[in-house]
Amino acid sequence: MANKSELAQTLIDSVNEMASISNHRTPMKKHCGNLSRRLKLLLPMLEEIRDSQVSSVPDEVVEALFSLKDSLLPAKDLLIFVTQVSRIYLVLERDQVMLKFQKVTALLEQSLSGIPYENLEMSDELQEQVELVLIQLRRAIGKGGDMYDDELYRDVLSLYSNCDTGTSTESEILRRVAEKLQLLTIADLTQESLALLDMVSSSGGDPGESFEKMSMVLKKIKDFVQTHNPNLDDAPMRQKYPLSKSQDENQDIPIPPEDFQCPISLELMKDPVIVSSGQTYERDCIKTWLEGGNSTCPKTQETLTSDTVTPNYALRSLIAQWCDSNGIEPPKRPSNSQPSSKPSSSSPPADEHNKIEELLCKLTSQRPEDQRSAAGEIRLLAKQNNHNRVAIATSGAIPLLVNLLTVSDDSQTQEHAVTSILNLSICRDNKCRIVSSCGAVPGIVHVLKKGNMEARENAAATLFSLSVIDENKVTIGNAGAIFPLVILLSEGSQRGKKDAATALFNLCIFQGNKGKAVAAGLVPVLMQSLTEPESRMVDEGLAILAILSSHPEGKMVIGSADAVPVMVEFIRSGSPRNKENAAAVLVHLCSWNEQHLIEAEKLGIMGLLIQMAENGTDRGKRKAAQLLNRFTRFSEQQKQSGLGVADQISLI
Repeated sequence: MANKSELAQTLIDSVNEMASISNHRTPMKKHCGNLSRRLKLLLPMLEEIRDSQVSSVPDEVVEALFSLKDSLLPAKDLLIFVTQVSRIYLVLERDQVMLKFQKVTALLEQSLSGIPYENLEMSDELQEQVELVLIQLRRAIGKGGDMYDDELYRDVLSLYSNCDTGTSTESEILRRVAEKLQLLTIADLTQESLALLDMVSSSGGDPGESFEKMSMVLKKIKDFVQTHNPNLDDAPMRQKYPLSKSQDENQDIPIPPEDFQCPISLELMKDPVIVSSGQTYERDCIKTWLEGGNSTCPKTQETLTSDTVTPNYALRSLIAQWCDSNGIEPPKRPSNSQPSSKPSSSSPPADEHNKIEELLCKLTSQRPEDQRSAAGEIRLLAKQNNHNRVAIATSGAIPLLVNLLTVSDDSQTQEHAVTSILNLSICRDNKCRIVSSCGAVPGIVHVLKKGNMEARENAAATLFSLSVIDENKVTIGNAGAIFPLVILLSEGSQRGKKDAATALFNLCIFQGNKGKAVAAGLVPVLMQSLTEPESRMVDEGLAILAILSSHPEGKMVIGSADAVPVMVEFIRSGSPRNKENAAAVLVHLCSWNEQHLIEAEKLGIMGLLIQMAENGTDRGKRKAAQLLNRFTRFSEQQKQSGLGVADQISLI
């Protein structure tokens, strides 16, 4: 058992170490992020193997874990390499680097496929999660190039090819390359120089022509950056923007926030519009991009589902406010701008655009009554249909609504705002927009703690809606949502309890949230809901307990809550779904502590399990078979020691 536990802990440490490797500045950050994310999904399985109380595991399981350990080594080396190597090199040699990612992915897929999961007492949820990782790895083996930034590659290649000829390179290319490679500060430029020097050293002092050209590319970038900021220190380069006629054309102005700059032109946006990927661009720039035959988002490389663009009224208003506060004439919006790059039947009508723009302006008002009425109208509009949800979200309403969650002192405004976010989250694309909005999840948790009862209930429903996406489960759990959800489950109305329970169920699917839920006192609240007369929370309570029972601390707390008689009774007389969840709880309890086996036997569970194994649901049959197998093994162990189950029972 020690070897198994130590090996599992070694794997956990390796995965955590790889996840902590900083790679957010590398051109391969998407590939690195995908690899780290998939590996982190294995942590719940490894933690369960480590914490399992089973005294021994088959040799083939240990061998498979050693194989997984061996496959993690090249994955770790690759992440370190990509983080430390020259960024220019990663762009130019992207195909070779991608081949390394595919080889590492294939090794991981092979080692995971070789684990005999049938010999591990894993929950259905964990088995499904591991299977999901395997599917993702198999898909990744044959793809990866779709995440390339082809424009960056062409730009760097152009700089690289022109190094010898002395051909002048347009400053716009250098600007794009410096921005995308994040070579804008002394620290970044120095790090890139050192990375190239390391490559020279590793080549034995003879780097060859390609390294010299890469050094020339870096020198051009460095000269360009320093030209645009002669006092370059550790701050991004200053940029010049067109000023009004009353201002000196060569005068520097305060650098606008990055969100105010078009990702294509890097200039302050006059007419910001949103594309289907959720990114915002200057209308003329994205129009030129689309009319050039491109079908992807220039910033994310995501395939655009539509060529329709939507005015970002909220951002336009914020840009105007920023200009006013800095004494700058706001950029003039072209008078002939249209709602989309091409006419589209799906485009909202002009009067709807005007209505949304009016509501967003009221959200930014300093008058509380304007904010309240605007949030209330958006709440109703977002409830009506998906078309409205998309139009409202893409117009920039989400950050403004999020702001009201914590800034507004008016409980009604707060309720309208969180309910508007709930209604917007029904659209799947909006879920990511909401969570990525700064302060959204903490703001929803704030309402869950401090709002009126309806606001708290709708905040819980919002968290459930957002947690449908796996990555959001981590974010929501880390934001402190679980404890106030447990409180709402205990003291809320019937609807509030349902909302809290569904949110908790979703969050606890992620292994890292189970310990938080147990520590927040969820188990006693659930046990009370199971034993209360006429309780309408039985289905939800058993489903959550089935998940928590796979966690080491969850087993202890559930076992000490006198859960065995309750579970046996549900197996005896519950609905098919309740029977299988009760059996799932007992599988984990009885595998952890043999006294629970003895107690369940005394309560007459054997006949119930035999009947369930023959006539239950598919999952119920599996759980019943697992319990029966556990009883059989326990009985054989007792026979060998000369003490039967009946003797054990008599000792209780």
